[in-house]
Amino acid sequence: MHRLYENDDIVILWNSDRCQHAKACRHGSPETFDPTRRPWIQLGNAENAKVWKAVENCPSGALSILYRHGIEVVMDPDNCRSIARDGDRVIGECEYQASPSGWCIYHTGVSPEHEGKGIAKRLVYKVLEAAEKQSIAVSATCSYAAKVISE
Repeated sequence: MHRLYENDDIVILWNSDRCQHAKACRHGSPETFDPTRRPWIQLGNAENAKVWKAVENCPSGALSILYRHGIEVVMDPDNCRSIARDGDRVIGECEYQASPSGWCIYHTGVSPEHEGKGIAKRLVYKVLEAAEKQSIAVSATCSYAAKVISE
């Protein structure tokens, strides 16, 4: 399962398949990480610096953290994609083809001036999260998306 947790400044990406429940995150920021709560990650309960440090200490790599850079990532299901927006301008997308057997991600791209900020990963996670919420299988012919899925 892939999930995104966001506030105005940071994004936490969680891959439950990699999570070993070592509780290092909980020890680092118990206000943020509490597996007895739903959702178990609640941003806004601790300072971002404390959350960042707790995520960096995740021994399994199930958690990762990125700055938002003011970029919003949302689903655009009518066009079978997730999009990244900088204000009103679309600066990235993750496109998939829907079929009876599931969704196949075939393209992920971000404008050159926004590369290297983790936006592409957020785009893929947004599609994975939407598919998982609907119990839809996801595959990828896009090499970047395939890499993110296998992480």
